[in-house]
Amino acid sequence: MHGTYAPTEDKEEGIKEQFCEELQKTQDRVPKHGVTILLGDMNAKLGNEKVLSQVVGCHTLHDISNQNGEMVANYAISNDMFLISTNFQHKKIRIGT
Repeated sequence: MHGTYAPTEDKEEGIKEQFCEELQKTQDRVPKHGVTILLGDMNAKLGNEKVLSQVVGCHTLHDISNQNGEMVANYAISNDMFLISTNFQHKKIRIGT
């Protein structure tokens, strides 16, 4: 188990790419039949774009994903994952948390 902080939206592209590479290296060490649960604040805004619908549920706070949201969604797509936080409806006051 590792703890890490995802770079914020305003960080340089190289820092974000390095974070994704390290995350992927960790994922690659999980046995193929293992289960991965990734918890954390990924500093991402996930939108309801149709192209992301295979991993992003219909209960998003935003209409359009930011760059970090796209990176998280692409990571999930590449690793056959889905983003659980957007798959269940929450009270409006709790959507952003």
